[in-house]
Amino acid sequence: MAKVNIYVTPKKGILDPQGKAVESALHSLGYKNVGNVRIGKFIKLEIKGSSPKGQEKQIKEMCNKLLTNPIIEDYRYETAD
Repeated sequence: MAKVNIYVTPKKGILDPQGKAVESALHSLGYKNVGNVRIGKFIKLEIKGSSPKGQEKQIKEMCNKLLTNPIIEDYRYETAD
């Protein structure tokens, strides 16, 4: 069984309204040195009974079909046994 951590972020150049809202809130709290805030997603899952190559294929398929929007989001993942 492999444990998988998937990190999803908006692609560079894509407007991130959540990030802008958080950045503005941080500035209003006095954190004026904070900038370029981007909000993403963190997904943690486990995959059982597959070879490392099979797991990698499944992870990419899941990300492209459901877990991310490939048009506006990038993703990366890490696996651990």
